[in-house]
Amino acid sequence: MKPRSKRLVLVGGGVALLVAAVALVLNAFQQNLVFFHTPTEVVAGKAPSGKTFRIGGLVETGSIRREADGITVRFAVTDTAKTIPVSYRGTLPDLFKEGKGAVVQGRLEADGTFRATEVLAKHDENYMPPEAAHAVEQAHKAGATVAQ
Repeated sequence: MKPRSKRLVLVGGGVALLVAAVALVLNAFQQNLVFFHTPTEVVAGKAPSGKTFRIGGLVETGSIRREADGITVRFAVTDTAKTIPVSYRGTLPDLFKEGKGAVVQGRLEADGTFRATEVLAKHDENYMPPEAAHAVEQAHKAGATVAQ
């Protein structure tokens, strides 16, 4: 084989390896991508069915109920316009409270309950995830428009 042919084979092999590596990275990224939706979007059917996603908003006051097993907790997340019931099995963060911001990750069940696998709570008095803050702001604007 001529030196020029050897170089072409090596360059072609290197490009093929690079393309394969990029394809694997993009595939892994796509599988781990989790989208954020508001309760209003979920009720409107804009959330993916059968896939993991996040819901953010406020924990509805008076909605936290602990099951007899001591591990399962039921509560509701609202953006002040719509409310989604959530069921979570596990330990809640210390800062998780009614009326405070939270983001839950999981899947929407056929009965409309959001089965959470992870619960994230705000970290101080002024913090709310940007997506949840935007959702609450949009819901307030929509409510003000309807009230007029």
